[in-house]
This record gives sequence, C-alpha cells and structure tokens, in this order.
Amino acid sequence: MLITRAERWFNRFNIVFLSVVGLSMVLPMLHVLAQSFSDNAAINSGQVSLWPVGFTLDNYKLILNDPSMWIAFRNSVVITVFGTLINLAATTTLAYPLSRTEYLYRKPVLVMVLITLIFHAPLIPNYLLIKQLGMLNTLWALMIPGAISAFNLFVMRSFFLNLPNELIDSGKIDGCGEFRTLWHIVLPLSKPAMATMGIIYAVGNWNTYSSAIYYIDKRTLIPLQVRLREIVFTDTFGAADSTSEMLLTVSPEGLKMAVIVVATVPIMLIYPFLQKHFIKGMLVGSIKS
Repeated sequence: MLITRAERWFNRFNIVFLSVVGLSMVLPMLHVLAQSFSDNAAINSGQVSLWPVGFTLDNYKLILNDPSMWIAFRNSVVITVFGTLINLAATTTLAYPLSRTEYLYRKPVLVMVLITLIFHAPLIPNYLLIKQLGMLNTLWALMIPGAISAFNLFVMRSFFLNLPNELIDSGKIDGCGEFRTLWHIVLPLSKPAMATMGIIYAVGNWNTYSSAIYYIDKRTLIPLQVRLREIVFTDTFGAADSTSEMLLTVSPEGLKMAVIVVATVPIMLIYPFLQKHFIKGMLVGSIKS
C-alpha cells in the first residue's frame, strides 16, 4: 500500500508533536528526580537541571528516618489496596445487572446514576452524612463514599454489553446462578476492563487528599498526599532525633523533591504490569447506550 506525500508529512508531524508532548511530561519529572539526589550547594546555586549535581542520598535518608512518613505511607497503601478492591466489587456488581435487559428498573437506576454524574452533593451534607455513619476519623471515610464512580460504572456496563449473550445463557442452562455467572463467566472475560478500572481507581485512591482534609483529624490516619502537602508548603518535617542535625545540611527544595518522588514512584510501578490489559480495556470500554 503506497503512502501519499500528505500522509508522510502527517505522520512526521504526529511524531514531532507527540515527542514534544512526551518531553513536556518527562523532563519535569527528570528535573525533580535530579534535585532529589543533589546536594544543598548545587540546588541553591541553580546548577541542577536534568542530572544530579553533588550526588547525595541525604534527602531520602531523612524521609526514611521520619516515622510520620512511614505512617502516612502505610495509610495510603491501605486506602489504595482495600479502596480499589471495594471500588471494583461495587462497580462490577452494579454494572452487571444494569447491562442485562431482563432486569426490572434498569433504566430508572441508570438515570439516577447519570444524575450523580452531573450533579454532586454539597460538602456540608456529605460531612454530616459521614458523621452520622460514624466514619469520621476512620479510613472508611476515604473509601466507602466514593466506592462507585458514575463514569467508570458506565464504562464497565458498556464492556459487559459487548460480552456474548450466548456465553451467559449457556451458563444459566448449566445451572449457574447470577453470582456464579458473574464470578466464573463474566469476570474472567472482563480482565481488560477490570485492569483499566483498577488503575483508574488505584490512582485516585493513592492521590486521596481533599477527603482526608475534610474527614480526618488524627495524625496517625492522614494519607501520604496530606503529609506531602505539609512538607512542600509548610516546611514541616518531623524527622527522628538522630537525623535532626542533617536538616541543617540538606536543601529544603531537595527534600521536597525527594518526598514527591517517594509519593509518585509506587503508583507508577503498577502500570507496567497492567499495561497490556489497560490499553485493551480503554479501546473496548467506550460508552454505549
């Protein structure tokens, strides 16, 4: 198949444009990474660009010796793992019946879900509801209220609509109930969609910030993003006594960059393992009426 001159120029333009977009995303992260490994003098003199100057691990030593960072990291891991499982379970169990035409009240429920996608409850009623449910100052307040995303629900429902009805009908003929059909037939075929939703939910749970500000007062329950904000904007760092002298030798900017790296890298490590399913899920999970 011959490629026309216009198509060649279009492909070249795409390559250049996407390369610029990619560099605009990668270069700031490289600069943050370089500063996190650079010493105080190099950062203060503006010598650090995309490569560390005066390589040092003092910033990361301070972070690893700060008990509050480990507590916040633990909280974020708990929120991400259990919150994502709750998200997937709730979204799947609602999306599946909404994708079956034989279920009653399917359209009214879809309309109510669509309303939540357009209109959001105000903060004060949400706070009062969380308080009445006894979830203030608990990690449940960061996981239960946002268990189902309306947008993700429609994407999951769209994926279920594309599954062959013959497979579901054959399972019912063999004596499978609804739950067994969902568990043994539908979910094994839905790995791309589950991986896509899992990444989206996991990133959202890992980046939990505003809900923690509203519903959490205990220092032992704040997630990593709240602790990161304290360090970046208020320069508060509760390092252990054995490393308090090191605070005088490190750069505050380098310390902030190291915290940003610590808060970003863990969630980035998940993507390579789910990349194949994620790309496929994004392609097949388009909105369908």
